[in-house]
Amino acid sequence: MSIVSFIFATIKKSDYMSPDSEYTETHENKIYATLDKLGIAYQSLHHPAIMTMEEGAEIAQKLGCASCKSLFLTNKQQEYFMLLLPANKKFENKKKLAGQIGSSHLSFASEKAMENLLCTFPGAVSILGLIYDKENKVQLLIDKEILESTYIGCHPCVNTCSLKNQVGGHS
Repeated sequence: MSIVSFIFATIKKSDYMSPDSEYTETHENKIYATLDKLGIAYQSLHHPAIMTMEEGAEIAQKLGCASCKSLFLTNKQQEYFMLLLPANKKFENKKKLAGQIGSSHLSFASEKAMENLLCTFPGAVSILGLIYDKENKVQLLIDKEILESTYIGCHPCVNTCSLKNQVGGHS
């Protein structure tokens, strides 16, 4: 199963993962356990904390995958969106994206919302954080270039490790 298939699959996320469960493992280990349980292959690389997109690009090159960035956004109605873009692509037109998704306005979501919904922090936002969104409050928006990639890199909700994941129906 690819990472994109997993995200779009209709699974009851709380069956696999719950940040308030009795587990004492770190969020990172919970991500690994979930991926393993679902049979999603990944390659991991531990490294010093990534603080810039340039550092992320170096890690992605080592892993042999597309470097991407995840932006956690919200609108005035407190609907939440995760936008997955190629790392080198600037997010310059919030108004255009807002129109494409039928929203009047988009801005970056708060750290509190990020922590509550995705169990992560700025600099470690990841599509894998959607595992913790038990109520499906966050809508995933993926740039076409990412969908055309064979592999992408993402964090397991910490910025000291990166995972290489297969995107879609690629072999």
